[in-house]
Amino acid sequence: MKRVLVIGGSLGGLFAANLLHRAGWDVQIFERVADELAGRGAGIVTHPALFQTLEKIGIPVDEGIGVQVMSRVTLDRSGEAVGRYDYPQILTAWGRLYFLLKQALPAQRYTSGKHLVSVDQEPGRVIARFADGSVEEADLLIGADGIRSTVRAQFAPETKPQYAGYVAWRGLVEECELSPHTHQTLFPHFGFCLPPHEQMLGYPVAGANNAMEPGRRRFNFVWYRPADDTELARLCTDESGKVHENGIPPPLIRASVMAEMRAAADAILCPQFAEIIARTAQPFFQPIHDLESPSLVFGRVVLLGDSAFVARPHCGMGVTKAADDAVALTDLLNEFDIDQGLKRYDVTRKPGGARIVTHARHLGAYMQAQQRTEHEREMAERYRTPEAVMKETAVTLSFD
Repeated sequence: MKRVLVIGGSLGGLFAANLLHRAGWDVQIFERVADELAGRGAGIVTHPALFQTLEKIGIPVDEGIGVQVMSRVTLDRSGEAVGRYDYPQILTAWGRLYFLLKQALPAQRYTSGKHLVSVDQEPGRVIARFADGSVEEADLLIGADGIRSTVRAQFAPETKPQYAGYVAWRGLVEECELSPHTHQTLFPHFGFCLPPHEQMLGYPVAGANNAMEPGRRRFNFVWYRPADDTELARLCTDESGKVHENGIPPPLIRASVMAEMRAAADAILCPQFAEIIARTAQPFFQPIHDLESPSLVFGRVVLLGDSAFVARPHCGMGVTKAADDAVALTDLLNEFDIDQGLKRYDVTRKPGGARIVTHARHLGAYMQAQQRTEHEREMAERYRTPEAVMKETAVTLSFD
């Protein structure tokens, strides 16, 4: 039986592990974090390819998978609708998908608290060395360890995330805490508000313990705000003066930064979104990055999901792309021998990943702290209108 080591136990790693396990591989996931992973309540936009992958794994796609909205709405500063767009879509939560994917994989195939240190290769095999001194050998190793991938850092150290010039504030508010007006005018929709050089969006997702009943759901928001390198460093500085270069943990965000963000919400957002910010207990923010790997395969080592490409979240395709990567890799390894399958994976997956990264850059250009090229300025103007934002944000794109 062929053996594969999957480095990274988040969604991308779970997609690959489940599919390869069902294809007859001896699969083992190694996740660096010792505790159960948490997505900090992140919302996930779904697409048909994601549902197809879940069904391949044996996970039923039913009404429990997420919350369906039928339309999109853009609200102006006063809270009145200035644009509507019919676009049925199901919105889910990171935690919901993680639970389903992990439940589908035999428990002994998932090991937590294993920090990869290095990977060696010999003809036909890989040797993974971990911080606890243990060593694992296999026919193949998949790097599914995200934007700060240890696997990619070893084999492609020149390929690093590039900061895009803005951050995304995120958070969740309980449906039952919303005023009747906000619930009526915003909660049933995929909603937007577009202050100058910024973008706020939000949509309903399942509540605690995956609750789907009306009144027990949540509203997930993402607020994009420009921040040049100096401002980012300020935002990522905790009360002790330490700068967290890769993003600050939510509990360490300074009270003054949180107060500034809430004051800005009152000043520039529509009342509905300002209310959502005010009622969110622990907002947090993420610096937005681009990542584009020129190579995905290094001998018997392969990159998948965010280890390979990271597109700005405006496409809403990150999870679906990881799923599609896993399907493509599994299908090619089923059809060809390992080395030939990996070569074909490298050739076929790079163009689609690059296109999504480029499209996401275009969608986010008007929120960058600086627009450095004429093309960026052109894209900033193109995607500034409510119509363009509603029709292009988080819609289904082709990887082919």
